Order: sequence, then structure tokens, then C-alpha cells
Amino acid sequence: MKYFFFFLSIFSYSQSITLNEDFINDHIRNEQLLGNLSSDISLTIRPVETYFLEKENSIYGSKILSNSSESIIFKILPINTNVEFNSKHPYNRNNGTMVPNRGLQSLISTGLFIKLGPLSIQLKPEYHHAENRQFDGFWEGHYPEIWAERYRLWNKIDMPERHGDKSLSRFLIGQSNIKLNYKKLSLGISNENIWWGPSIRNSIMMSNHARGFKHITFNTREPIKTIIGNFEWQIVTGRLEASGYKPPNPDYKYAGTNLWVPKINQIWEVDDWRFFQGYIVKFSPKFLPNFHLGLIRWVQMYSALLEGRYEWFEGSTNFFPVFSNLFRKNDTVGDYEGHTDQAGGLFFRWVWDDSNAEIYAEYHYNDSKHNFRDLILDSDHSRAATIGLQKIFVLNDKNFKFSWEWTQMEQTAGRLLRNAKSWYEHDWIYHGFTNYGEVIGSSIGPGSNSHYFSFSKINKLKSYGISFEIIDNDNDFYHDAFASAQDPRRFWKDFNLHLNFNQKFNKTWINANFIFSRSLNYQWELNDLTTPYFHPGKDVNNFHFSIKMLRSIF
Repeated sequence: MKYFFFFLSIFSYSQSITLNEDFINDHIRNEQLLGNLSSDISLTIRPVETYFLEKENSIYGSKILSNSSESIIFKILPINTNVEFNSKHPYNRNNGTMVPNRGLQSLISTGLFIKLGPLSIQLKPEYHHAENRQFDGFWEGHYPEIWAERYRLWNKIDMPERHGDKSLSRFLIGQSNIKLNYKKLSLGISNENIWWGPSIRNSIMMSNHARGFKHITFNTREPIKTIIGNFEWQIVTGRLEASGYKPPNPDYKYAGTNLWVPKINQIWEVDDWRFFQGYIVKFSPKFLPNFHLGLIRWVQMYSALLEGRYEWFEGSTNFFPVFSNLFRKNDTVGDYEGHTDQAGGLFFRWVWDDSNAEIYAEYHYNDSKHNFRDLILDSDHSRAATIGLQKIFVLNDKNFKFSWEWTQMEQTAGRLLRNAKSWYEHDWIYHGFTNYGEVIGSSIGPGSNSHYFSFSKINKLKSYGISFEIIDNDNDFYHDAFASAQDPRRFWKDFNLHLNFNQKFNKTWINANFIFSRSLNYQWELNDLTTPYFHPGKDVNNFHFSIKMLRSIF
């Protein structure tokens, strides 16, 4: 019953805990594992609302005006300050508006929250500055054939190594939204970053690795309870944009041909915006407490296709393509289906209250199956997966948390018979699944794999710990580029040691993360002629730190 009255008293706000405050989202997840927050809530659709911070809600805005019923509220939002530094090359993970950068970059944000009956307005613009200093990118000493293989990816995805050659300074709309809220439902327009799925490090289908995009959202604000269980969902329709930046050496020629191909649609328009539509639906069966099972699907296409400007195509598309057929056998308009990028899959999260633990997984495909038989026979084709667990141990009245997460974006051995290409690239949508030049999904990027271990001590609103991360960088490219040479020495692998600290002081919340990174064969660079055969390539050390602060104004 306490959760029932808790929901009644605070669900009227509709104020978001943005994904820039990932340390607060971690705190909420820890509270759930410790049994201080109902496990009925899946935490697989974010951003969540500030009602999760029942005890610390004062830090998330200073109320300056309200009526007695709180149907009218004016609040000044807290100041967000995020600062990052890289010494040698970018370490870039789930940082929203920030870009791959060497040197310092910062993000500052504050704003207003207004509630007028069912209408809520969150104005939270951002100011972003990045030094954007030059760094060593793809090795110029690679053979022309290797450059040609690299451009096979770069020509099918908008993922520049560097966003221009000058420092960046810009004001953006940031984590802002306008919504109409009715009981457990919400309809609105937003520019906020979104996170779909249970993963903590690498969300395959939707994350805050790229800048937020303009979208319309229809979503639940809390679980919808039925006789068979609870449901949560979000349906999003939005607009994805190009970065406008080119890969390195765009004038490079191979066999007399320019390797770089301009990112055009089928009527030769450069950097056409893309129509995006996706949904996530989560079901928690009544007979299996704290188990959350979900489905995610998204599609994207160039606006020219949506608007019917490919005049030679037969048939027509519709404004709700994400609800169209799942299997290729049901395709009725081949041209349109071939020029539509789509992905879909399942996830689950299971919280074990008695054990202060959880296990979760995602399993998704970036290519449609022909039919159900194709799905079960070639289930590895075009798939990516994440699996993880967290466990809080109580030792001598102190809480210690162990976390583990493994992600594979690399293609499986099935590529030898049926090449699915790398995740997030597409043969006809040359910008891939990106927004302003960064992947919207897993932060490790196409063809990569991740292994992450973490151990931390939790003491109420304070935590500190150590983590170890191993990254295989774009093995899909590695196999395409070096398989013919049968060269097993060039894998580019990063070993990252993290030290992290998180604490709330009165009206200030501080999070710090320090990372020492050792990259072996950075950018797959290795001298073929050096002996012995298994000699080191270019090994690089990088020091990264990020400091995030949330401060209530008064």
C-alpha cells in the first residue's frame, strides 16, 4: 500500500531525470536492488521521472511558485556541469551532446520546469564547448587496399573520426520537452536523450551516446496494471540529422577512384534528414514477480522516401512503418522495404529482491528474417547481444556491489555464408543509425565487443569503486581488411582501468570517473617487416577523466 500512496502523491510532476545524470540513475537502480524501491518498475525506459528521488527530490529543482493543490508549479532546474578530458585520443561513451574529442570539453545546463494542470514544460537548454584538438586517427601508413575496406564502412554510416578541425562552441535545445499528462499516460514533443532496454553500459537499440533528437513521444509514466500483469511502453516518431563532417582523407583515391562517396539519397540530395520511428513494449507477468520481458523495434528512412519523391518506385509507404510486417515474406513493396533500415529484438530484466541481485539480457537483429523458419534456422545471422548481472553483498552492515556486462556487436561465423554487414550501417541509408555523426545505440560502435567488470562500495548516497573494461574495436572491419593476409597480430584491443566516486553533499551531487586506457595496435597499426613475427604494434596510453556535478540553485 505504501507504494500506492507514493505514486498518487508524486506522479503529477512529469519532470525528467535526464540521461546526463547517469549517476542518479545508478543510484535509483541501487535503491531498487536494496529493496528501497518497488521492483514493479522495470527501469528499461528512460528518462524516468523525479518521483524516484523521494528523499532527495529537493536537489532536482527549487520550487519558486505553486498553488495549494500543486496543479500549478514553477521550478528552477538544478545546474548540470559535465567536464571531460582525454590526453591522447577520444574515449567517448554515452555522453549525449559531447563528441569524440581530445583535450577538454564541457557541457553546462539549467532551466525551468513549469506545470499547468495536465501540461508540463521542461526547458533545459545546453551549452557545449570542446577543444577538439587533433589526434592520431586511422593510420595513413595502411595499404590502399586497407583504406578501401575502411571506406566500405564510412560510406554507409555517418561516423566521422573528428567533428571538424576547430574548437566547438554551441547552444542547443538540450533535454527539453513539452507534454500533456493524464493519469499514467503522457503525450508530447521532446529533444531528450532516450535509453531503451536493461543494459547499463551498452544499450544496443537506443542510448544517449549521440545528441538527443527531436521527436514525438507517447508513453506510460508508470506501469499499467492489468489482471495478467503490468505493461509499460513508449512510441517515438522523430527526425535524425547528418553531422556534415567527412571521414579522414576524403580525397584518397584507389584504383583511380575517389574512395569517399557523398551521403546522398536516391534523388542526389546531400544529407537528407531521416524519418525515425520506434517502440518499446515491456510486460511483467503477474505470476512471475519482478520479471520484465520486452520487445523493441525501430525503422528509419530518408525523408524523400517517406514523402514519395522516389517517383519511379511502385507503391507507397505509410507514416507508421514500425507497425508493418516483421518478416520479409510479407513485403508487398520491395523497393520501399529495401530502402528502409530496421532492427528489432527482445530483452528481459529479472530482479531478485531476496538476493539483492538482478540479471538482464538483450538480443536483437539488424536485418529482417524471411519467415519464422529462417529465424530459428539461422538465429545468429545479424544479431547483437548483451548480458549482464549485478549483485549487492552485505558484509558487516556495509554494501558492496559487483557488476558484469558483456556485449557483442561483431558478426558471428555465419557471415561466411550470409554477410549481414556491421550493425548501424546500411546499403541505402548512407548515414546509418546515427544522429549528428554518432551512433544512437551501443557506444562501442559497429563490429566491436565489450567486457566490463566493476566492484564498488555503496553507503547510502556515497559510493566508490574500481572497474575493468576490455574492448575489441571493430572486429568486423578487421576480418574484412586482413583475412586475406591471414594476419592474426593486428587486433586493436583496449584495456581500461576505471576509478569512480559518487557522493551527494547537501544540495550538490558529484560524480567522478578516472580511466587509464592502454590500446594495443591502436588503429590496427603494425609494421609488417619488423621481427620477431609477434611484435608489438602501435601501443598507446590515454588518460581520461569525467567530472559531473548537479547543484540545486537554492
